Amino acid sequence: MNETEFLLEMNGISKEFPGVKALDDVTLKVRPGTVHALMGENGAGKSTLMKCLFGIYKQDTGEIILDGQQLVINNSKDALNYGISMIHQELHPVPHRNIMENVWLGRFPTKGFGPFQFIDHTKMYADTAALFKQLDIDLDPQALVKTLSVSKIQSIEIAKAVSFNSKIIVMDEPTSSLTGTEVEQLFKIIRDLRRRGVSIIYISHKMEEILQISDDVTIMRDGKYIGTWNAAQLTTNLIISKMVGRDLTNRFPERSHVPGTVVLRVENLTSINPRSFKNVTFDLRRGEVLGVGGLVGAQRTELIEAIFGLRAIATGKIILNGQEVNIKSPSDAKKYKIALLTEERRVTGIFPVLPITENTAIANLATYQTPYFLLDEQKMKADVIKKAEQLRVKMPSVNELMKNLSGGNQQKVLLARWLLTDPDILLLDEPTRGIDVGAKFEIYTLILELAKQGKSIIMISSEMPELLGMSDRIMVMCEGRLTGILDQENATEQEIMRHATLYMA
Repeated sequence: MNETEFLLEMNGISKEFPGVKALDDVTLKVRPGTVHALMGENGAGKSTLMKCLFGIYKQDTGEIILDGQQLVINNSKDALNYGISMIHQELHPVPHRNIMENVWLGRFPTKGFGPFQFIDHTKMYADTAALFKQLDIDLDPQALVKTLSVSKIQSIEIAKAVSFNSKIIVMDEPTSSLTGTEVEQLFKIIRDLRRRGVSIIYISHKMEEILQISDDVTIMRDGKYIGTWNAAQLTTNLIISKMVGRDLTNRFPERSHVPGTVVLRVENLTSINPRSFKNVTFDLRRGEVLGVGGLVGAQRTELIEAIFGLRAIATGKIILNGQEVNIKSPSDAKKYKIALLTEERRVTGIFPVLPITENTAIANLATYQTPYFLLDEQKMKADVIKKAEQLRVKMPSVNELMKNLSGGNQQKVLLARWLLTDPDILLLDEPTRGIDVGAKFEIYTLILELAKQGKSIIMISSEMPELLGMSDRIMVMCEGRLTGILDQENATEQEIMRHATLYMA
């Protein structure tokens, strides 16, 4: 490739935070009208590099060149003005406003003159409709955003990026919450943008997606640039070995645990919400990993949140070690040694502006209370350090703010939080979502080690290989109903999918 081939060049980019060199002389070169995948383990520096491109961070050294012009990007407004947009992994629309207001937020078309300026809703509607027609997005511009699915909100974000006449659109884990059909719709939009000459920088941990949609792949490791390859030259194993610096032949650890007697039984559990789960009955054994499969809308999350006391139950029983228990709140669940790792770590998990110490210890503060109603901070810090080392959390110290950790390391801290409470039953909702293959293997190893210690685990996962590779049994749900429980030897992707669609028309 020669220098004239590139729409975007990031040369020699370095960025240092206190105690951490996040980027070390990184290069990224993107051709016009291509999908360029950016891959690496959590903590490799991908998001930091993109935040430098989008003006959220200012690089310490290096240059950014777009269309042959060297740019100075001081903030996100500068980036948008240069034609660089970014769609973040966590979508933050204004839910109580309509679609067109979300698309044109901060730049509404106006009519009138002088001090008498008013929002031109007619033009805003027409501009939004034209934009949606261009992108083949079938949405009513006047629909409230709060009524939309995640995939439709993502379509709005893409439309907003295109409305800035963007030359570069960064997509950070765009399919982490999408179904297979929704992923295909997203890929359709991406291919259309590519035909129009727009370049997409695509961050994902899903190997199959990368090989399907990408033209070029850049791999980073530990804040350094490893290399760029044509996607057609790569295989899943080759990508993994370059990401982690070693061959990773087995995606899942060997299992040596043997499930024992029943510790939890759920009988005819029905939500107070008539559109949620109904008449669900299952049991969980000591030292078992019970996988929970199903499509989006199967009410899997709602079920385990009800077991944890976060959602009200209309009828049914929860029986723990042979005794019926009444769990009305998370405090009750903790009392019965049940822990819940939630699906959306940034929304319902982490406290971003608090240090790792507080984030880890917050579910177990009563343990550190002194007779004078103060906290024994020395003991608390020692326990947090021990758990962080056990889970191999990459961090400068436990005093680091949670928001400065990568997604995978944030997930490990949340696991450490609940392990400090010494639970007997762990409810894990998508425990490896948005986490790279190396960090996944570490979390898988930890889950199986906990099972070996006699802990019982219910694990929701939307990834078929994960369900099949980690579960002793797989419970499948569809539209709020339990449609089958498959033993490990009888479970296949086809059988899981058959049960996941049993109640669909």
